[in-house]
Amino acid sequence: MGEKLKYEWGEGVFTLLSWFKKEKVKNAKVLVAGAGALGNEVVKNLALFGIGHIYVCDFDRIEISNLTRSILFREEDAINHAYKAEVVAKRAMEINPQIKVTPIVGNLFSDVGFGLYRTVDVIIGCLDSRIARYQLNRLALRAGKTWIDGSIENLTGVVRVYTPGVSCYECGLSREEFNHIMLRTGCADVVRRQTSAGRVATTPISASIIGAMQVQEAMKVIHMEEGKAVPFKTLSGKIWRFEGMTNTITTYKYSSWKNNCPAHEVWNDIIQSDTLTANMSVEEALDTLKKILKAKVIEINLRNNKFIESIISDRPEKKFDIRIPESKLDDYITRNEELRKLSYRTLFHKNFIENIDNDFPFKEMSLKDIGIPYFDVIQVSSDKGQFYIELSGDTHIYGL
Repeated sequence: MGEKLKYEWGEGVFTLLSWFKKEKVKNAKVLVAGAGALGNEVVKNLALFGIGHIYVCDFDRIEISNLTRSILFREEDAINHAYKAEVVAKRAMEINPQIKVTPIVGNLFSDVGFGLYRTVDVIIGCLDSRIARYQLNRLALRAGKTWIDGSIENLTGVVRVYTPGVSCYECGLSREEFNHIMLRTGCADVVRRQTSAGRVATTPISASIIGAMQVQEAMKVIHMEEGKAVPFKTLSGKIWRFEGMTNTITTYKYSSWKNNCPAHEVWNDIIQSDTLTANMSVEEALDTLKKILKAKVIEINLRNNKFIESIISDRPEKKFDIRIPESKLDDYITRNEELRKLSYRTLFHKNFIENIDNDFPFKEMSLKDIGIPYFDVIQVSSDKGQFYIELSGDTHIYGL
């Protein structure tokens, strides 16, 4: 074998751009939400630019139908039903061996710790449902991060840039759209099904164009510095629309920011703790939190992912002890033959726990097992007050 070629990615090419800062790009971290047609294009473009660390999250597997519009997938991937996130990560690092791409096979909202949202420079949404956008918007704004939304249908594509203090996805929803989302987010176990539903016909052309625009805007966000002028304009608070049938491009303002919107909640003064990890038992975590906060009473609040102790079917009436987070309930029912058959003709009533304290009956379970992902930020109530605490002992999970 010949000697390995030594070179600096993009040297003499991107460095000719007056605004391009090599070190900023090499040190940048970007979270890509979704690894479908758009996600393929976005990750490919980020890799070509030399973004230092890309995180790509998707729980889905590759199907034959994906091959017509996804540049990084191959026939063998569909035959093997490979995970989209893993294949995208592998192929992106083949394009550019000098970057790191971390695949996250799981749900963007229940399997990705909030610490990662806080760590990345920008978030790119390659999602296909309002529910997923609604949830991503809340997490991005809570972390104080800009997120770039892309959507495609047939020959049409749209890019929106949501920036804290300027524009918000939830603020722009009509009452009817908001109520429609609320009907489907009342139970965490249906979110996964809904985020993968409602797929529409797309083409590789629209995916390529919209994915390119999303990455272009992400590069601008990465290069922006507070208080410093930049030589480019961004789409912050705007909509960029491409209509392939008529070859028209339209840009118009979309500055929707309502002061009373609950999506604008920001978690400040987060305490970072290297001694806390999601692999700790509940009992150990409670004891550690007492030491950190110098408190006598501790309660971990499971905000949007309750712990399901058991479910009870009404026809026939039967109790099933399951002990899983609500976000895993749908998969659990699907894999359990008895529950799967019952699900077609019965209602399940849930016995759940929202707050974890010393009375929690399963303290030997790990935080991860009860629904708290690696590198998450947990909301803690105590006799000393309410706190947000990061499981900083998990940073290695994400290569940090």
